[in-house]
Amino acid sequence: MNALVYVVIGIHVICSFGLIIFVLLHSGKGTGLSSMLGGAMPTTGSGTGIIEKNLDRITIAFAAGYALSALILVMTYRAA
Repeated sequence: MNALVYVVIGIHVICSFGLIIFVLLHSGKGTGLSSMLGGAMPTTGSGTGIIEKNLDRITIAFAAGYALSALILVMTYRAA
């Protein structure tokens, strides 16, 4: 295996742990980080707070990184 595969595997592992953590931080029916920390913060017209929007963006970024690293691994990884 070359160095690219090791780097992509590292990115894949970091994205997988980040994705797990940020999915668990999302609120479901009034519980979670966004209602705990953002209860007094004003909400937008859609009903979601600033913290929830940022959690959504971070989760999407980790999911995109995970998917991209998985595709790169499929193309470059050669099993021995």
